[in-house]
Amino acid sequence: MGGKPLVLEGGNRRPRCINDVRTVPPALTICARLSVSTPVQLGTARLGPRRRFSLPCRRSSWLQHGGISVAKRGFFAELNHQAQLAEKRRRQELNAAHRAQAAAEREAERSRKAAQRARASATRASAAEHKAAEKEAVRLQVEARLAEVASQNAELASTYDDIDTMLPWTLDFDDYVDLRGLKIGDVEHPPFDPKALGTPTPAFSAPTTPDAPVYLEPPAPGGLSSAFGGKKRHAAAVEAAKAQHEADVESWRQAEVSVRREQDIAKARWEQKEARRLAELALAEAAYQAECDARQAEANERDAEVDKLINDLAFDVESAIEEYVGIVLSNSVYPDSFAVQYEYSFDVTTRELTLGVEVPDPASVPTVKEFKYVKARDEITSTSLTAKAQKDRYAGAVWQVAVRSLHEIFEADREAKIHSVALTVSVNRVSPATGRAEEVPLVVVSADRETFNELELSNVVPEATLAHLGAALSKSPLDAVPADTSRGVRARK
Repeated sequence: MGGKPLVLEGGNRRPRCINDVRTVPPALTICARLSVSTPVQLGTARLGPRRRFSLPCRRSSWLQHGGISVAKRGFFAELNHQAQLAEKRRRQELNAAHRAQAAAEREAERSRKAAQRARASATRASAAEHKAAEKEAVRLQVEARLAEVASQNAELASTYDDIDTMLPWTLDFDDYVDLRGLKIGDVEHPPFDPKALGTPTPAFSAPTTPDAPVYLEPPAPGGLSSAFGGKKRHAAAVEAAKAQHEADVESWRQAEVSVRREQDIAKARWEQKEARRLAELALAEAAYQAECDARQAEANERDAEVDKLINDLAFDVESAIEEYVGIVLSNSVYPDSFAVQYEYSFDVTTRELTLGVEVPDPASVPTVKEFKYVKARDEITSTSLTAKAQKDRYAGAVWQVAVRSLHEIFEADREAKIHSVALTVSVNRVSPATGRAEEVPLVVVSADRETFNELELSNVVPEATLAHLGAALSKSPLDAVPADTSRGVRARK
């Protein structure tokens, strides 16, 4: 099982730890947004020599490339990613160099806008005012360019500060990862949103039934009117009233039948629309519940896999230890200007982790000393760092990466599964002699847990620490001079 190196992509894409222990943020709402069609696959399969690997990942993220399995960022690292980067941004905001850079950028933007306003004012000015306005526009233009230079220099200082403090940065955190924090548990599902289906169909409107006609009999005659033909006339009026009432009743009945028919039609239409709404609402609720059930099932499956990982670690399963190492290294964030990649394997028989760290080519590291504004040409120029300053900074970064990598592994391994680390820090370049890509070792060192844990890293000089550990060091990392590996790592302990 041992001796099969794995490669982990690293660098600026990696999250930073949060709080005092490197943990993951609550995965509940994150999981709720993940697809349930591609369940997680822990990276426990052996991938063979020098195969690239980036932590346990979803099955859908595996790609075949030339017969080698290539993985995207792992599932656990993806859960960490956004929260860890947010923590990195928070710490940067507290950093003086980053505050100065932000202030310079704001001043440059303010000056730029002021210069634009001055130029616009100059074009609108009268002949008498034109000269003064033009002079003011020139002054503000110079001010804007100077602010731009200040912003660029602040950004440069921030970049160099990030590179020069890569080791102190990680010492502020405990690199241990509590795997229990990777468990999802009960998923916090998004609330069900019925949208328009949640609104009942508006009540139907139809004509109302008119009131039934009421028969009113003409009043009977009284007094003298009854003696002079009044009774006869009254009887005729009663007959006429009855006839009219019967006609009114018949009309009312016909109107009532018509109104009831319209009411029945309107009600039937409403009932049809409401039944359709309720049916669609029931389907939407069923689909929502199915999604919730699927999310919870996926969470349960992943929790079971995390439990298996924890259990396998307890029983020293080699692949589980490798996977934990991958999670730890995924938490190690490096500056954008000095991204790293990892290659590693663990041999359970010797309890040794073989770790390779690839640092960026020197050509990708900034070499500008400072930016300057040349007023006569209205242009920004730059001066370069001296050759010595470039060599010192790049070498210092390489030494920091080496010590930092050893520290992160040993600190994260609280259970002491890993007894020693055989570390190689290298750079890939195109050989000037052959024109082919080659890997140049810059640091080769083997460190055991007991010896390394005796170091007080907040007070050390990384190059001296590596020499103390018996490391083989490049005489000039910037020039890609290889470390002397002829005697091997063991001989230098």
